[in-house]
Amino acid sequence: MSGHSKWNNIKNRKGAQDKKRSEAFTKISKNILTAIRLGGGSSDPNVNGVLKVAIDKAREVNMPKENIERLLARFEERKDNLVAVILEGYGPFGVPVIIEAETDNKNRILGEIKLIFKNYEGALGETNSVMFQFDRVGEVEFEKITEEDQLNLIDFGAIDFDENIAIVESSSVNEFVKKIEELGFGMVKSEVVYRPKNPIQIKNEDDFNKIMDFIDELESNDDVLGVFAGFDYN
Repeated sequence: MSGHSKWNNIKNRKGAQDKKRSEAFTKISKNILTAIRLGGGSSDPNVNGVLKVAIDKAREVNMPKENIERLLARFEERKDNLVAVILEGYGPFGVPVIIEAETDNKNRILGEIKLIFKNYEGALGETNSVMFQFDRVGEVEFEKITEEDQLNLIDFGAIDFDENIAIVESSSVNEFVKKIEELGFGMVKSEVVYRPKNPIQIKNEDDFNKIMDFIDELESNDDVLGVFAGFDYN
């Protein structure tokens, strides 16, 4: 299966950016907020296995305990006013894009995202305008997976593999994570994603850079939790 935002070529560029401490913390913060949502809105890591993994990763990059506690407290304060938003459209070169956001002002986020699309010669679409081009699945990434590991993970609910990533049903990520935690697998992270069925092939480096600038700007919005673009760069 083709990836969505984890292509090796993209990792090189994103990896350099993530070395900046503040950007790394921003990314980790969004992973924590996404994990809360995937765990049914629970901000308790003892109940929400996906959140526990996200918090463990935050600690690995030395995110202060106070930052994590403040983030969880802020979510609790805002959760009654937050609305989940999914936006769809076509970015540069006709690349289909899905954006997940959580906001207390739907009109504001809509206007901000529309402007970014316009600036990159793209356009937001109606609901389901590009959704049909993606599969909604769960991804659990590991430090490594052996053939024996794959057999065990299939028993726990894995339906496919992409290198060190186990693919599971989107509705069973939290349950899957809880089951494998006791086995001592080296999990990197877990999330629910949109994987493109037939990604557009991008071969020109300038085109690739423009798409990545577009994605970076979308991801820099405080309300955006995830951006999924249907392309591969070779």
